[in-house]
Amino acid sequence: MSLITSGRLNRRGFLQTTAATAVAASLPFSAARAAPKRGGNLRFGVGHGQTTDTMNPGTWENDFTIGMSFAVHGRITEVAPDGSLIPELGESWEASADASEWTFKIRQGVTFHDGAPLTADDVAASINFHRGEDSTSAAGPIVAPITDIRVDGNNVIFKLDGGNADFPFILSDYHLTIHKAKGDSIDWQSGNGCGSYILKEAKMGISFMMERNPNHWRDDVAWFDSVELLSLVDQNARTSALVSGDVHAADRLDLKTVGLLARNKDLNIHSIAGTQHYTMPMNSGLSPYDNNHVREALKYGINREELVEKILFGYGSVGNDHPIGSGQRFFNKDLEQKTYDPDKAKFHLDKAGLSELSVDLSASDAAFGGAVDAGVLFQNSAKGAGIDVKVTREPNDGYWSDIWMKKPFCFSYWSGRPVEDQMFATAYKCGAAWNESFWCNDRFDELMVKARSELDDDKRRAMYYEMQDLCANQGGSIIPMFANYVFATNKAIGTPEVMGSNWGQDGERFAERWWFA
Repeated sequence: MSLITSGRLNRRGFLQTTAATAVAASLPFSAARAAPKRGGNLRFGVGHGQTTDTMNPGTWENDFTIGMSFAVHGRITEVAPDGSLIPELGESWEASADASEWTFKIRQGVTFHDGAPLTADDVAASINFHRGEDSTSAAGPIVAPITDIRVDGNNVIFKLDGGNADFPFILSDYHLTIHKAKGDSIDWQSGNGCGSYILKEAKMGISFMMERNPNHWRDDVAWFDSVELLSLVDQNARTSALVSGDVHAADRLDLKTVGLLARNKDLNIHSIAGTQHYTMPMNSGLSPYDNNHVREALKYGINREELVEKILFGYGSVGNDHPIGSGQRFFNKDLEQKTYDPDKAKFHLDKAGLSELSVDLSASDAAFGGAVDAGVLFQNSAKGAGIDVKVTREPNDGYWSDIWMKKPFCFSYWSGRPVEDQMFATAYKCGAAWNESFWCNDRFDELMVKARSELDDDKRRAMYYEMQDLCANQGGSIIPMFANYVFATNKAIGTPEVMGSNWGQDGERFAERWWFA
């Protein structure tokens, strides 16, 4: 085997904007940062969470459960704030010459919260939990290339169906947490993890209570004595809790009022550009969305620049109907940018045999703040193309279980993924559990497999370019904008100078990386 890495795996360029935008230089922010110190109880207001959430890692899909998971559970690898990959429970790793077999040495001396030692068998069982034809895990597609997992002493060896130079990045996915092996599965129900915080109380859709793990293997993380995550989906309630000091931090700020919040002497505002994007998936298996000309008409009927201006208030950029961010390694910079064009929309309607079109669009601020307003703006712009968009305001609670992937046309959001293959396999592969538009394209799926195993960067780039083209011009999702992560912290909270942009709130590692200043 050839050594790929025994420490930090550089992904320079997967998010070129990370370091430059990890602090909001244009907003009030204290340049002085005291050294981290231990103590205090962090209360974080999260603009997500619902009563149907569970502790099953294969079901996690919102910042409430994800934030908990990064504190309570460990993973094999970790994406560092600068976008590189560093060891977590996988102390080091090696790959075969063709990158089709990977060997991870599991860290010794790690214990679960109940005192049991972490073993290579636990790691193997935890990844196997998401595999198999009967798997309903959202991580199923990204672990599907694994054909075999075997344990050799303290090593876990993954055999893939082809080469994959990005495989260590895949294992940082938020679903792929490590749990104790239990029978032929794992113990995910108890919340017993090996992370830096111990889960003390879980009230789904309400709160998570966690306390620092005194036996954690790292001494340079988890500065708070305890962390409380509060599900505050209502934006007014979340903002009020932030301003009153009831919470020390809050995500998903109301971008209309960020300017006012920035004047508050007790708050710091953070704006971080990354791979977060807002989508409008159409069920490609149902009429009229099974006709690509209809999908194209809707894509040309939306005014992307207006949405960035009036919904994101400039905290983002226009999207081009594919999920790859402009800072990522294989972003297709040559792809023609779609713009609002009523004439082209009418042309595609005519090709579909239609003189006009009426569609129902489900919207809720559970998808993202301003989603309902975005629907109204789309409604207005689409009129010029002869398209009647009827916007239905859906309830926040239960949106992800009752509306998303249930109603044929709705709003959604994605944090993106560190590497292209992971994003495509999770949400665009035919049959993937989270393929929210139910889009299937044989050429796309063929390219995904080939690009994953291709070790020549120029050849991989050509494949990923074509895949982005297929998404943009044949895919089932409108992706009108990429949104910065915009959140606030009380000035009593200390934060690193560079924060992660692979997920929101410092790569969802806020519980580990922040402290009371």
